[in-house]
Amino acid sequence: MSHTHENKMTALVEIYGSDVFNDSVMRQSLPKDVYQSLRKTIEEQVPLDPKVADVVASVMKDWAISKGATHFTHWFQPMTGITAEKHDAFISPTADGRVVMEFSGKELIKGEPDASSFPSGGLRATFEARGYTAWDCTSPAFVKDGSLYIPTAFASYTGEALDKKTPLLRSMDAMNRQALRVLRILGNKTTQRVTTTVGPEQEYFIIDKKLFDQREDLILTGRTLFGAKPPKGQEMEDHYFGHIKDRIAAFMSDLDTELWKLGVSAKTKHNEVAPAQHELALIFSTTNIATDHNQLTMETMKKIALRHGLVCLLHEKPFAGINGSGKHNNWSMATVEGQNLLEPGKTPHENIQFLLFLSAIIKAVDDYADLLRVSCASPGNDHRLGANEAPPAIISIFLGEQLTDILDQIEAGGATKSKSGGIMNLGTNSLPSLPKDTTDRNRTSPFAFTGNKFEFRMVGSMQSIAQANFTLNTIVAESLCQFADRLEKSKNVPKEISAIIFETIKDHKRVIYNGNNYSEEWVKEAKKRGLPNIHSAVEAFAAICAEKNLALMEKHGVLSRIEMEARCQIQYEIYSKTINIEGQTMVEMSKRQILPAVIGYKTDLASSIDSILAVGGNAEIEKELFNKISESLISFSSNLAKLEKAIDTAASLHGDTKAQAISYRDGVFKKMGELRKDADTLETMVGAEYWPMPTYSELLFNV
Repeated sequence: MSHTHENKMTALVEIYGSDVFNDSVMRQSLPKDVYQSLRKTIEEQVPLDPKVADVVASVMKDWAISKGATHFTHWFQPMTGITAEKHDAFISPTADGRVVMEFSGKELIKGEPDASSFPSGGLRATFEARGYTAWDCTSPAFVKDGSLYIPTAFASYTGEALDKKTPLLRSMDAMNRQALRVLRILGNKTTQRVTTTVGPEQEYFIIDKKLFDQREDLILTGRTLFGAKPPKGQEMEDHYFGHIKDRIAAFMSDLDTELWKLGVSAKTKHNEVAPAQHELALIFSTTNIATDHNQLTMETMKKIALRHGLVCLLHEKPFAGINGSGKHNNWSMATVEGQNLLEPGKTPHENIQFLLFLSAIIKAVDDYADLLRVSCASPGNDHRLGANEAPPAIISIFLGEQLTDILDQIEAGGATKSKSGGIMNLGTNSLPSLPKDTTDRNRTSPFAFTGNKFEFRMVGSMQSIAQANFTLNTIVAESLCQFADRLEKSKNVPKEISAIIFETIKDHKRVIYNGNNYSEEWVKEAKKRGLPNIHSAVEAFAAICAEKNLALMEKHGVLSRIEMEARCQIQYEIYSKTINIEGQTMVEMSKRQILPAVIGYKTDLASSIDSILAVGGNAEIEKELFNKISESLISFSSNLAKLEKAIDTAASLHGDTKAQAISYRDGVFKKMGELRKDADTLETMVGAEYWPMPTYSELLFNV
């Protein structure tokens, strides 16, 4: 190994987590008793002593100042889907006109941002501004851009959760309580906590900023509202896992470095299927830290891209006609000692603990498919789900041949063997024989078992992973609770466990499907099985207020009824606002850019025809083009008027959030599609020098 390479590896180790107030820093800088007290709070949820908070705050401040920080901020995740922050300086004036740098335990634990303008779903009136942020000590603070960032939860003055982190933390507690009950029954008396872990994969697009700045739709909505299909898309499959262009590689290198400094374990990077599309995957973390890190990843991607004259697009469908971007949520369960509860082992048919937890997940996914569907519902994700580039809107589970065979054996009377993967010989001695996995992978499944975890593939690239994970945690906690209730009353626990596993397979096997989820046959089969097929986000939102779901969240203390109802209203409002902005942007671009461009080209074409005819020439080709443009322009103008009318109709329904969202979906969104069709047709006929915005060919292939 060269000295240069050794130096790079040493530097990587040194910078990793260098801007994070992590366990290593705390252990070195905090008094021993303070450190131990804080660890008990983090690991065992013991209430934090205010005196301990004061010491931690003082040490944290000194550490942050040594890293160049002058301010601190309570960093939280409101219902907007992005993060929020208000920065306060450490300075405190003294009587002699000087300042001292102060930061108290009270300031660490509690903040008070103005809460009036964040979505509240009616929980708070606009004039009621007070809201509180509370330190999440389980997620480490960090320094970024001259400020100390303190991860926090966000709640209203009356105590309701107004963010995505609070229910996530509550769901982790619920999961822990129920999983420990089951483990105790199984004989595990030592494990103190069970947590869920997540490794998110983030897909994104990168385009040139100069081209981005010429597209009003990208600037205002994050996606292209117009754009004809380019001569080349993704059909050659030459971008997928292909050589990374130098400019993109430089961006990715800087991104890795910035993320590593923040303790974000950026692991895998590669080109994705669509041109200009890429992916970054993180190593597993506990779910709340993984959620914080994914938010940091998205923010950092955007920031670093700008440094390179690029723009990062996180919208689920920036470009029509090619794959959109998702966020694969790799979810598992583990004890604090590191035992993965979803690890099948070499003989999964004999692993009762694994089969019991697997059964709980199967039952949860079938019982609460509607909640899982709503956890990934958004206007942007509506473009992906069911479009043969992402899982369909039907929730199902892929288990693979080995596990499905075991469950079939159990249903038939008892499992006695497990299929093995065997050895794969590649046909030449120069290549090694490879151990073959026990099952293939299924990229069409929305919820696929992939060895020792489940990959929830429906989450949209722009979404926070918090809702998907607090939903998963809560529904599985409910299954485990029902199992524990039965087992704790049983006089014959082994027999009762067998009965639970058998009944779960028999009652919920309809949700297991190992085939091609993209096929029309599966849609028909799923309907026969009685599985819900919720096509749109607006349709999905209704599940939030279904009685069984309200009761579930209330039972496990994750969200109260009033909090659930508020979130339902917020989702409808966000949908309507999103489609309204897109519709209004289309109208503006049509009137101020497309219409003038087409009319200008048509006028020049007419002049050319007159000139040709004046000298006795034949202008049939020009006339034919002129007539085609005229026809498309008439249709375009008509559909533009219809879109404006649909927007006015939807906007008038502001008193009923659900009715308004339906109107935006069935009226505005539909008319947007019709207008776009005309515009894209015109793009293919109008001269390139006349067209007022960069085309798909330029956007996708010019980095």
